[in-house]
Amino acid sequence: MENLHHKRKVYDKSELLESQIKENPMEQFRDWFMEAEENAQISEANAMAISTLENDGCPRTRMVLLKAYTWEGFIFYTNYDSKKGKALVEQPKACLHFFWPNLERQIIIKANLEKLAENLSDGYFHSRPKGSQLGAAVSPQSQVIPDRNYLEEKLKNLEEEYKNTEIPRPENWGGYLAKPYEIEFWQGRPNRLHDRIIYELQEDFEWKISRLAP
Repeated sequence: MENLHHKRKVYDKSELLESQIKENPMEQFRDWFMEAEENAQISEANAMAISTLENDGCPRTRMVLLKAYTWEGFIFYTNYDSKKGKALVEQPKACLHFFWPNLERQIIIKANLEKLAENLSDGYFHSRPKGSQLGAAVSPQSQVIPDRNYLEEKLKNLEEEYKNTEIPRPENWGGYLAKPYEIEFWQGRPNRLHDRIIYELQEDFEWKISRLAP
């Protein structure tokens, strides 16, 4: 077994002070996200982890891609019959997490989830490359399959079926809007005295801003 006690890093690239932050967390997210996108060392600034609660009481976390963000929240797409889709039927809440180590930053978001309108899911689906559309139609996401050839054969058949026609969006595939009610911004600082600023949505829809101890 390898001992990892010696692996340490000094966080000293930036700071997060109350005098610098926006009053609305979506504006703060926008500023940090734009910095991450402009950083040449970050290949997918929109990669985010999403955790949902399984029936056995254990969270499950996986990586997805953020496809849009608005004043209301964060949008991503998936198979509604997947593990995450089924979990969101039972408990329509999730925790989203962005980590940009090159900026020494992370964002933790607690949100209520709701499905996007079908026309919005249609629009995004048909904007995707045809291969991605076929992949969404082929894969029974999260289900047990016999082998890789099962997918390859289904893909081959669908490629032939839709060779000259538009691929319809599968009814069990579409978008979610994650509407945040708590967002924490974390900035690494020296001596592990990190900056943690949390926004909490109040009953009057205003955001309460607090500093958390690292």
